[in-house]
Amino acid sequence: MVMKKEIGKAIKESNVNREEIFIETKLYPNQYDDPEKAIEEALQKLDVEYIDLMLLHHTGKNDIKAYKAMEHYVEKGKIRSIGLSNWYIEELEEFLPQINITPALIQNEIHPYYQENDVISYIQSKGIVVQGWYPLGGRGHTKELLENEVLKEIAKNHKVTVAGTILRWNLQKGVVVIPGSSNPEHIKENTEIYHFTLTEDEMAKIDSLDRNEKHDWY
Repeated sequence: MVMKKEIGKAIKESNVNREEIFIETKLYPNQYDDPEKAIEEALQKLDVEYIDLMLLHHTGKNDIKAYKAMEHYVEKGKIRSIGLSNWYIEELEEFLPQINITPALIQNEIHPYYQENDVISYIQSKGIVVQGWYPLGGRGHTKELLENEVLKEIAKNHKVTVAGTILRWNLQKGVVVIPGSSNPEHIKENTEIYHFTLTEDEMAKIDSLDRNEKHDWY
């Protein structure tokens, strides 16, 4: 994982206007006891006046305390938006009544083998954006997903990559995706998903691939 200081240095050296860069970071459960210190540390290491989006990484002791600290920093203008990661229906039903600012976004593992359709619809019913991590299956699972015959056939029909097909499926479900790659060619391919639309039949075929197969645990 790239450290915050390195990210801050890269931002400064990029000569790109700060307003054109979106910074998303997290507080981790071992920081929930003293969230103000952790937020100030993030701002200092990133060397920025504000963070665009800060999430709680997952549920844990003092998560309400940590979230309310983020709310305070929203009021101070040092955080623009706040949200959650790895929160599900049961946790949200308990958590949401205890906070003041509705999360702008909730980030969960979502891919064709682990679709979480009930969780997606629940979150969206609250007016909260859903963001999917591991959209291509995650470490050790991407190859299998990209070689799925159903996905390959759909991708061939649209003359796009399987990765692009999966990302397009997410977007048509209203899920924001954050695929990770260090390959410039793959990064470019992952942006080329706006010139085609999956049919209802194709969406249903991908929906049928759900195995409830979670690839990481928090």
